Amino acid sequence: MESVSTTATHTIKLLLSRQPMSAAKVVFAWRVAAGPALSRSANAEWSAEGTLTLRARGAAWQRELERASPVIKDRLAFLLGQPIVRRILVVEDTHA
Repeated sequence: MESVSTTATHTIKLLLSRQPMSAAKVVFAWRVAAGPALSRSANAEWSAEGTLTLRARGAAWQRELERASPVIKDRLAFLLGQPIVRRILVVEDTHA
């Protein structure tokens, strides 16, 4: 028996696998991988070279995102099915 969160994650992975690769797909996967609080703490941008840039809303969120980046990167690899995100760059958004 699987938990609801595990089932939901596997379902999202299946749905994502059927969509073409795009920045919107990666940003959606980032929101799922990061969870509600962290995903609201930054704006995400993905480049086709494999860098996910997170523009954190303040220095405190920047530190939290940097700490969480390895786990988020692993979750993104699971959701996207391949190493689409090769690097996560966290910067403070000075305009936030």
